[in-house]
Amino acid sequence: MKHIIVVGNGMVGYKFCEKFVQKTEFKDFKITVFGEEPRPAYDRVHLSEFFENQDAKALEMAPAEWYADNNIDLITGERVSDISRKDKTIKTAKDREFSYDYLVLATGSSPFVPPIKGVEKEGVFVYRTIEDLEGMLAYAAKLKAKNPNAKAAVLGGGLLGLEAGKAVMDMGLEPHIVEFASKLMPRQLDLRSSQVLQLKLESIGLNIHLSKATNQILGNGSIVGLEFGEDDVLDVDMLIVSAGIRPRDELGKNCGLEVGVRGGIVVDNKMQTSDENIFAIGEIALYNQMIYGLVAPGYDMAGVAVDQIIGKAEVIMPADIDMSTKLKLIGVDVASFGEPFMPASKGHSIIFENKTQHLYKRINVSHDGKKLLGGILVGDASTYNMLHQIYLNGMAIPEDPSQLILPASDGASSFGDVTDLPDEAQVCSCESVTKGQICSAIENGEATDIAGVVSCTKAGTGCGGCKPMVADLTNATLKALGIEVKEGVCEHFELSRQDLYKIIQVKGYTTFNEVLDNHGTGGHGCELCKPLVASLMASINADTANKEYAIQDSNDRFMANIQRNGTYSVVPRVPGGEITPDKLIALGEIAKKYDLYTKVTGGVRIDLFGATLKQLPLIWKDLISHGFESGHAYGKSLRTVKTCVGSTWCRYGMAESVSFGIELENRYRGIRAPHKIKGGVSGCIRECAEARGKDFGLIAVEGGWNLYLGGNGGATPRHAELFAEQIDNETVIKYIDRYLMFYMRTAKPLQRTAAWQERLEGGLDYLKEVIIDDKLGIVEDLENEMQSLVNKFECEWTQAVNDPEMMKRFNHFVNTEDEDDNLVFVPLREQKMPEPWK
Repeated sequence: MKHIIVVGNGMVGYKFCEKFVQKTEFKDFKITVFGEEPRPAYDRVHLSEFFENQDAKALEMAPAEWYADNNIDLITGERVSDISRKDKTIKTAKDREFSYDYLVLATGSSPFVPPIKGVEKEGVFVYRTIEDLEGMLAYAAKLKAKNPNAKAAVLGGGLLGLEAGKAVMDMGLEPHIVEFASKLMPRQLDLRSSQVLQLKLESIGLNIHLSKATNQILGNGSIVGLEFGEDDVLDVDMLIVSAGIRPRDELGKNCGLEVGVRGGIVVDNKMQTSDENIFAIGEIALYNQMIYGLVAPGYDMAGVAVDQIIGKAEVIMPADIDMSTKLKLIGVDVASFGEPFMPASKGHSIIFENKTQHLYKRINVSHDGKKLLGGILVGDASTYNMLHQIYLNGMAIPEDPSQLILPASDGASSFGDVTDLPDEAQVCSCESVTKGQICSAIENGEATDIAGVVSCTKAGTGCGGCKPMVADLTNATLKALGIEVKEGVCEHFELSRQDLYKIIQVKGYTTFNEVLDNHGTGGHGCELCKPLVASLMASINADTANKEYAIQDSNDRFMANIQRNGTYSVVPRVPGGEITPDKLIALGEIAKKYDLYTKVTGGVRIDLFGATLKQLPLIWKDLISHGFESGHAYGKSLRTVKTCVGSTWCRYGMAESVSFGIELENRYRGIRAPHKIKGGVSGCIRECAEARGKDFGLIAVEGGWNLYLGGNGGATPRHAELFAEQIDNETVIKYIDRYLMFYMRTAKPLQRTAAWQERLEGGLDYLKEVIIDDKLGIVEDLENEMQSLVNKFECEWTQAVNDPEMMKRFNHFVNTEDEDDNLVFVPLREQKMPEPWK
């Protein structure tokens, strides 16, 4: 029996073992795996999730029992210290010796720590292992006990550096990113996309410092700051170094294997080193004079090494490695594929940029406009999987390639569907799973849902970037076979939003735990299902979200939107934008009293910014005393119904838009929905209220109103579609009642009306049959449900200020009535602005 020794039990080392188990019955081989760390292999890609639950087991690729069950000896906590190629043996740090027939080096990489003066000080960490993270957590806890406003810096603004930035935020420290280059993620992003990413990260609280060369780390024993120049110092209490990686190739060097000038063990397309009995895979392997730091190439290398050892010599690594990748950094989508940086000599670039929405999309196409060559996506990477497949498979692109990245609008064409992919298209690059393999697993009866597909094929178990496409392909294949597709809310509920709606309605549940205990799959819920159930209960019980305090997100909990500097916005409702002089004066006096920044918004109301948590109820008491109520700017509910001045004042006006807009806003205020809702009423076809950009919009014409439905602004703007023409006020209200309730009953969580309407089978025609023709026989129910919500409306802020228990949530700290004084403002245009603006 031949003995294989694997040195290194990281993700790639584990993948070698897994692929070996899949391809052989171990009759002729014995595997021994050595890992330096005290635990089995774990998912280093999702390492930052450890800060959320501190559960190392949750990150395990497989438990220790898996190795034993598959006849693999796993030796953890023991470092291999020497290789004797002549004797074909290895020696460990515990002075134990083992012989091998084949040796697989999967030692990966180690963090690069620049030779900066003072780097050895206490409070300086690297971001690589669970032990590193445990050390950070312990140190951060010690810092916060002494100083609640402690700061931590991350040295490096690349992929790992930004992940470390999220870790700093999760630990409750003020985060700072320090990057030597003039832009973030310099290897993946061009300058403009990097600037958009920077704006987004700054908006959520990260402080970015670019073009900074750290000269020394300050402090006597423990870090107190970073010095960049004589008068350029950043005060910080902790530092995480994430300045790149270096291949751990010392074993190869010491035993005489060929290594690269800058490190890495040289391998050929069989993953063989200069010794035919020794293979190198993952971040230690220098292939094509490159170190590939992504999971997918490492997994492919593991598969090639397995095939070579078991005699499948024809399986080799491709000459070109696809470095496309999609990531979610601190909640921000970032993706690049193909050739992200392409010179003009090779083709043309098409760029869509919207800095206000933190969006950047760039595609590179051939000079003839027929081939997609690469691209970059920041802020919205929902189309990445399809664009990547178009690039990989040379699929046809629209005559106008800009349609691949521009927001959806009237006349925009679809640029491809997952079912159009060829069977050989690689959907999951981490596990090398093709479209054909996924479809076959379903067609052969091996899988009947997404979980089954994942189990059969391993698709989506790597970085997870392909999960949306795997889900789309699974659902499309099931539907093609005539099998009903059930879409669960999340891992805690296999039920759809519609199913949960019906269950809560029939059972009369009033708490999240009742729903979870009786209809969930265990756990404690998540950020998706908790606010969803709260929203459903608010709709079904015609109650405010105040009644579901325990499961609200932060905005709903404090009934205000938290801003970038930790303060909150106050947005009273001003129906239709109509306001009396007395109320206008009251708003000004209240804003002046609490020193708030004021702005007239595009939604025809006045926003007040800069309120501290403790000030919120005081401000609202004053507002309520002057007749104002909550504007629900923080909730997934109606925001505003925008109006023009209408026929009362405008010489072009054909209808009194203001009074009707006020009637509609007062009717639908406070209703909870899958996403926020906006309306618009324009008094003539000049469209001053921009009604076609709203979820429901009205334009006055001869003979009544034209009703438009399903328009959205935001990341993917979309015009509303004409639904009904020349209808009167009463019919408008009936149709909108039915439309909104049908949407609230059937949409997915966090799905806006545009996306919901676009995905309805039968589209607008089907919607007309349901809403106008009562095809399903439900319009009376929909109207009654809406009327119930309208009748039971209560202002949430009025409830809060009159309830002492609710008022307790507005203290900054649980053990003192002091305010958080860590808020800094600077003057701008005669009003205060948050410090990060500078």
